Amino acid sequence: MRHKLWLLALAAAPALAADDLAVGKALFVNGAVPACAVCHTLKDAGTTGEVGPVLDELKPSADRVAAALRNGVGLMPSYKDSLTDTQIRAIARYVASVSGQ
Repeated sequence: MRHKLWLLALAAAPALAADDLAVGKALFVNGAVPACAVCHTLKDAGTTGEVGPVLDELKPSADRVAAALRNGVGLMPSYKDSLTDTQIRAIARYVASVSGQ
């Protein structure tokens, strides 16, 4: 039963267009202030930040990334006042997609 529910959820999930990923990547690299790239390592983005976790190893879900962006985590600030919800979702989907989530 669990396997069938997972397949249904996968089929219902909208596919990420290349443009969606490009927007998320651009925001990750230099669109957010401070830029995510300053602190986080993410191979696809070509970043080698040393403050935050290595996202390729953490493999966070889009929900986890969005929550961190909205609320902040540890030393990471909240971006809820500087990024729109659409921008937060774009970054979250990009990170989850390219980190292997």
